[in-house]
Amino acid sequence: MALHSRWSEPVQKCSLQQWIFGSCNGPMEYADKAIYFDADRPDTHFLTKSQFRHLAKQVALGLIKQGVQQGSRVLVFSANNVYFPSVFLGILMAGGIFTGANPSFTPRELAYQLKNSEATHMFVHAGQLPTALQAAEEVGLEKEKIFVLDPSVLPPVTANPTLPAARADGLRLWTELVADNYEQAKTWQWIEPQDPESAGCCLNYSSGTTGVPKGVEITHSSYVANGSGVVLMSGLEPDPDHHKNQKGLAFLPMYHAYAQTYYISIYPMMGIPAYIMPMFDFEKMLQHIQKFGITSLLCVPPILVYLSKHPLVKKYDLRSINRVSSGAAPLSHEVIRGVEKLWPSGDVTVKQGWGMTEVTCTCMTWDPRSVTDPDKVGELAPNCSAKIMELDGKTQITEPNERGELWVTGPTLMKGYWKNPGATKDTISVDADGTRWLKTGDIAYVDSFKPGAIFHIVDRIKELIKVKGNQVAPAELEAVLLDHPEIADAAVIGIPYEGDEAPRAYIVKAPGSDLTEKQLVDWMDARVARYKRLKGGVSFVDMIPKNPSGKILRRALRDKAKEEMAANKTPSARL
Repeated sequence: MALHSRWSEPVQKCSLQQWIFGSCNGPMEYADKAIYFDADRPDTHFLTKSQFRHLAKQVALGLIKQGVQQGSRVLVFSANNVYFPSVFLGILMAGGIFTGANPSFTPRELAYQLKNSEATHMFVHAGQLPTALQAAEEVGLEKEKIFVLDPSVLPPVTANPTLPAARADGLRLWTELVADNYEQAKTWQWIEPQDPESAGCCLNYSSGTTGVPKGVEITHSSYVANGSGVVLMSGLEPDPDHHKNQKGLAFLPMYHAYAQTYYISIYPMMGIPAYIMPMFDFEKMLQHIQKFGITSLLCVPPILVYLSKHPLVKKYDLRSINRVSSGAAPLSHEVIRGVEKLWPSGDVTVKQGWGMTEVTCTCMTWDPRSVTDPDKVGELAPNCSAKIMELDGKTQITEPNERGELWVTGPTLMKGYWKNPGATKDTISVDADGTRWLKTGDIAYVDSFKPGAIFHIVDRIKELIKVKGNQVAPAELEAVLLDHPEIADAAVIGIPYEGDEAPRAYIVKAPGSDLTEKQLVDWMDARVARYKRLKGGVSFVDMIPKNPSGKILRRALRDKAKEEMAANKTPSARL
């Protein structure tokens, strides 16, 4: 049977920009409140909510003048900066569709997204120019359609802003888009989509951890539904004005759905200021928390592993934090408890949520009035539904605590995969009544089939290790490994072993550790069933490869394992 959220409300039929700002030119809540700060230059580089709206309108006017039309894809290849949100909303206000690329991409990877998205224009952070220019040349994107993002520029928020001189190499600065339209933007009306339920808003690419990244088409209506659900849940807080004193620290990448949905739409809509870091830097994060009195942390598992184990944490005052959330990848119970110990009063609990790019972002959350179970990901977000299916995709599971594939649906569900009807058909199942269900690829179970049922995510189907007919979840073994005091990080994959598969662990030792393979294998043998033991061996590495959202790049580890086995580093029979 299908499970449904305890909360439902009509989704506002409007663009994302309309939802955030309320109107093109009219008064709005928190208009004069500073909501974006450059964390390194907060005294000079900041934007109020009204300045944010106005600058986005200027960007939109500039883009229209440069040929951006309804439905044009505009790619942003940049680290976080205080102008990123205005560029994002400016693209939408011009009628365009945002697509963001990982700033660590190689020219080949960027060229793929440029070509696949058919982007007509590109914003590029100055530091990524060599990569961008090579990729642009490969796909035939003219230099005239590339705009250089320089976050050091003082905010151009007056009629006569101080703008940088033209670049010597002839490339165009993004400030050209806003140089002469300050007055025009005051009365200009952005382009409101005729049908927000079908009009594209974002083309966010999947992580590509199991194959080529796919463009995920998210409509304005889906983006609004996602934000509305988060705001509704926030309104259940015992203190209805709690958000007015919140401060966020934006170190997660805004090209990715997780940070993007919160820092670019939900935070400004609720008037929550965000201090923006160009990228994640652990010690700077700690410094900024202490300096600015940050209250809310949106994290991914690798960051929480650092918080739970790194000695630097003891140097900083983190008492301002009152909420810590984690998403994007599974988080172990041991890491959660390690983080919560940083606040001995017990006032801070780590809450795991669950979502996917294919459902805009958030699909499972926690009632702020409830007690959090650290091993679970909460209940269904407003307007969402789910069911647990046998892996044959035909039979519904109706018993609590029985594992199967998680299928979800709701107004946040993607329109489909961009230019990939085959992948869309494989991923979305349509009922006779027209209900579209996303086959998530996650193994999950639920504690009951009553309203408010709590979900547990086990692992990805494609990552399960098959050992003598048993299914072993890498995430489970990683959680056990991270409980070892001499392990800083860990990842597990399956490798061929005696005609079957066996778990193999990749381990980052804690500083000063002399841990050996035999010591670790013996330690694990005492804690897991025989079929879960590390018979594939142990490899000590300097770091675990992960994408920016914190997901382990198991494909890279499998390639590494093949190289190790080819070099006769095959696990011994003992292991």
